[in-house]
Amino acid sequence: MKVSCRLYVEVTEAEDLLALDFDALPQPLFVMGGGSNLLFTGDFPGTVLHLGNVSCHSERSEESVRITLGSGVVFDDFCAWAAAEGLWGPENLSLIPGEVGASAVQNIGAYGVEAKDIIDTVHAFDRQERRFVDIPGADCGYGYRTSNFKTIWKGRYIVTAVTFRLCVIPRPVLDYGGVRKALIDRGEGVSLPISGHPRPDKREGPAGVTGGRGRSEAEAIGEGIPFPLTPQLIRETIIGVREQKLPDPEEIGSAGSFFCNPVIDREHFGRIVAIAKAENGPEYNVPHYEVGERIKVPAAWMIDQCGFKGMRLGGAQVYPKQPLVIVNATGSATPEEIIALERRVIGTIKEKYGIELHPEVEHV
Repeated sequence: MKVSCRLYVEVTEAEDLLALDFDALPQPLFVMGGGSNLLFTGDFPGTVLHLGNVSCHSERSEESVRITLGSGVVFDDFCAWAAAEGLWGPENLSLIPGEVGASAVQNIGAYGVEAKDIIDTVHAFDRQERRFVDIPGADCGYGYRTSNFKTIWKGRYIVTAVTFRLCVIPRPVLDYGGVRKALIDRGEGVSLPISGHPRPDKREGPAGVTGGRGRSEAEAIGEGIPFPLTPQLIRETIIGVREQKLPDPEEIGSAGSFFCNPVIDREHFGRIVAIAKAENGPEYNVPHYEVGERIKVPAAWMIDQCGFKGMRLGGAQVYPKQPLVIVNATGSATPEEIIALERRVIGTIKEKYGIELHPEVEHV
């Protein structure tokens, strides 16, 4: 099903925002990035604004590189460039769809890394004061898939660019989502599919060097992996893992991970463990991650345990290879079908585990 908006505005230079008469635009105003994490529930009655700024500027110090990218830069192009330059930071975020501006709003994350871990400064247009501002990443209220841009600042700022701080010193993050095992498997001759993502051209970037100080630290982190760790190697491995279980958006429509992974207290987790062991046997281990004093439980595991993997409702389907994703299986699924399937999943999980899942996908 296709939806439309009353007015679509494309701005290619941040300075052009000063010339826009926001009050004269059909309301409401919705600022969209690449649209990869959105579900339009119907025709939009107002203005959709996209800032396609693809500027790039960088500066280097002895241990790091600061690179400022326009909000319209494809985020995975940034990941590809950083890996090719031997710079550490975004490699675990490889192949996440979307643009740089949205990454700072959503605080995208994967395989133990979040955008906030590498964001230095967010550059934005303040609609309220009609001026450009620079906001330190530490002031953006980042949390799990959220930020002040989505909450207390919602509607005020339009992100125009983001400055990321990348490391020359190796900083591999491997112990999440099977990354270490996938690296070891590669060394044992197990072939993982690896996409060819060329280094983006026509972009300014730092003349990075591979390696640098900290090699012994990287070797310690990479114990058991039979070859030197590089950002490019980790990027290729991440891409292989993702392509094995996630749909290609060029072939099957989806909005990526549909639900946030819940974070609960240990007592609640104990009740979930008891349910799982009763169903799967006393030796069964529930997948989970420590988050301070609390526990993150994969939503995909709960959805799978409730028998939703592969379930269809009209044209909407819980993706068979990754139940965290809801796909448009027929290409003609309606918003109502997707929302109905979403509600069925949420209701069943709440009834069985006492957890109310929250969608990561923004409903518009």
